[in-house]
Amino acid sequence: MTRNDIAQITDSGIAKLIDNYFEVIWAQDLALFDQVFHKDSVLYSSQGGSLSIRPYAIYRDVVAGRVAPADTEGNVRADSVLMFDQVSPTLALVRVQLQMFGGLMQDYLNLVYLDGQWWIMAKMWERVGDAVG
Repeated sequence: MTRNDIAQITDSGIAKLIDNYFEVIWAQDLALFDQVFHKDSVLYSSQGGSLSIRPYAIYRDVVAGRVAPADTEGNVRADSVLMFDQVSPTLALVRVQLQMFGGLMQDYLNLVYLDGQWWIMAKMWERVGDAVG
């Protein structure tokens, strides 16, 4: 089945990366995590008014140490692409929305094309509401 939200992404490599990103977040597949997040990537948030900065290794440990949304009772997978902007052949920005752990999240994913593939280099995220359904 073709997802219309991912179909708006005109670069097939970016479309695959985003599809893999959604799977990483849902199933917390660490082998796939290593194919999605560049080893120098960083996660940012300012939940509660303080800046949270998580480099790749710290974020990977967090993901490895928690129960996957797919394995958490009551979680419903609901992810979508809200915005896509490819600035150049090597730089893009994708805004996505997903549900996990009772929250509705939105992420800005900064993508860079390096070493023959697309990578998430920076992720800025925010909880924007409560999960539905």
